Amino acid sequence: VQLQASGGGLVQPGGSLRLSCVASGFTKDYNAIGWFRQAPQKERERVSCISISSSDPRISYADSVKGRFTISRDNAKNTVYLQMNMLKPEDTAVYYCTGSGWIGTLEDPSAKLNWGKGTLVTVSS
Repeated sequence: VQLQASGGGLVQPGGSLRLSCVASGFTKDYNAIGWFRQAPQKERERVSCISISSSDPRISYADSVKGRFTISRDNAKNTVYLQMNMLKPEDTAVYYCTGSGWIGTLEDPSAKLNWGKGTLVTVSS
């Protein structure tokens, strides 16, 4: 399965962006998709995850984005979105999406995940 993130760009503080993560290949391997980000000189951090498993349907957010970011999915398009509102300069980072068979794996800081090319989000006036 390949996951491709897109939708980044330059936006002013308070603005909005919507990121897309499109999955291709044998998508049934992934029951959960997560968005992560890495700011310059910082470690990669989890932003939001969504489970597409009917046995464990969950959504989670990092405290820093709760109330501002919304994750959603379109199963027909094999796409997961991250709607980002009220953006702040500290949201500036390269955003990546990745997947796993279980949302708990994405939430495990020690898990080894596969990373593709991210999309750069810059929040600046």
